[in-house]
This record gives sequence, C-alpha cells and structure tokens, in this order.
Amino acid sequence: LEVHSTLPPIDAVFLALPHGTAARLVPDIVAEGTAVIDLGPDFRLRAAADYPRWYGFEHPEPALLDAAVYGLPELHRPALEALRTSPRAIVGSPGCYPTATLLALAPLARAGLIGDLVVDAKSGVSGAGRDPKPEMMFGEVNESVKAYGIGGHRHVAEIEQELAVAATGVGLDPGANPGAIGVDFVPHLMPMVRGILSTNHVRPTRPIGADELAALYHEAYDDEPFVHIVDRPPATKHTTGSNHVLIHPFLDARTGRILVFGAEDNLVKGAAGQAIQAFNIVHDLPETAGLEQLPLAP
Repeated sequence: LEVHSTLPPIDAVFLALPHGTAARLVPDIVAEGTAVIDLGPDFRLRAAADYPRWYGFEHPEPALLDAAVYGLPELHRPALEALRTSPRAIVGSPGCYPTATLLALAPLARAGLIGDLVVDAKSGVSGAGRDPKPEMMFGEVNESVKAYGIGGHRHVAEIEQELAVAATGVGLDPGANPGAIGVDFVPHLMPMVRGILSTNHVRPTRPIGADELAALYHEAYDDEPFVHIVDRPPATKHTTGSNHVLIHPFLDARTGRILVFGAEDNLVKGAAGQAIQAFNIVHDLPETAGLEQLPLAP
C-alpha cells in the first residue's frame, strides 16, 4: 500500500485493485498533486452508505467521494474538464455493464420517458474477472448461457445513480423516471471472450413517435467520437478491440415499448479505453488520443 511513495513525480495513476484497496491509497496520491483514475468501484458511488450494501465494505474515505467524478465522458465531460484545476483529481471509472446501459438509456432519462425498465445484459467471460472459479472453466462456459447476480447485481447501484443524475441534470424531478428508481437488471454470461450487449426494455411514460425517439439519440450522440447510432441491432463483434459503443433505439409500434440496444467491448470502452478517455480530458489532451483504433474484423 506504500508503493506510490517510491514513484517520481507523475501526472496520473491508474488503479485496478480489489474492492476497498484503492480508497486507502488515494488520499496520499492526490495529496502529491497526482490525478487518480480508479478502474475499481471505490469512487463510482456518491454515497458512502451504499458501499456496505453493494460492495461489502465500509468506505474509508467518504469525504473524497464528493470530489470524485464518475468517469463516463459522454455524461460528465464538463465535470472531468473541471478536474484540470482541482487540487484533488479523482475519477471513478464506470463498470462495463453500466457503460453500455447508461449510454443506451441516458437520452430517455433526460426526457423523462422511463416509465418501466428491464435491463437484459450479456457479457463475455473476461467481464467476470480472472479468479480461478469452477464455473469459469471452459467446459462449464462453452456452449452454455446462464443468468447470474439475480435480485441485486452490484452494477444496479451505478445504473440507478446515474440515471437519476441524468434526469436531475436537466431539471427533472427524481420521480420523472419511475422505472429508473428500481431497475430490474439481469446479467448473463455468454460463451465468448469479450463484449457486452445491453438490451433495455422501456415502457415509456407517454406515447412517443419513432421520429422523436431517433431525434433524442442523434441530438445526444451525433457529436460524440465514440458513440454511434446505428440503424439495426448491433453485435458485440462490431466493437471488438475498440473504444466505440453502438446504440440502436427501436420503437415497437405494436406494444408501444422502446427497445434500446448498446454494444461495447468490455475491456476497452468498458474498462481501459474509457479510463484513457477520461485521462485525456482531465489532462487537456485530444480526447481520442490513443483510442482511434477501429474494431477488429473478423
């Protein structure tokens, strides 16, 4: 825990540590004027009281949570830019599931359209960590699909928190999106190495037309370098090895429901690439620096 004290003066430290470890290191690091981009969960949630429930530990530095910025650039770019002059630059890099899900749902949250919500998400095995668990063995995962984390996966906390932020940030009452208050989130493990597909089923709070729906998403993302609105449901393979997210909003005219699909590479936009994107913003570099690689094909 003291390894940082042997480092020369540096601009930033990227941390990817077990739950609760980064929070004990960060106070000394930021005291030296070094920015922290934490890929773990220790600075994702704004309320210290949420950590025992969702991550199983008491947060040792609750005062620093107010200084931390949730590092999803498409939703918090101004706050990340403000860290350039902050004496304590802390970025809590989002989880992989929340990244695809929040980008898919944020335009609806800002419009107060989430009346009911079910998130059905699927991840490759690399999203489950590297612990040698029996259920992660090739013979268990190959040619099989299973749901897990039923009734309270830890990423629900991020999803609910940030959907509320998206709504209140444009002046909406917290109750404007009733489906975003108690999110039904069901993750599935898929027999593939990498990739996340988040399928979001939304019953809107009011009738909406296909043109209005499309306009919400194009307004939100047409100027974004890494988020793209596509005209058909995306495949995870379309994002492999890249920092790009593909979003497809669809209005089911028969049922009145909105379906929004979000695909990403969980190891890039869902983890390391997003951390670099936030680093670039905090240090006033071109946001796309080091991240312009296209998806791998085949």
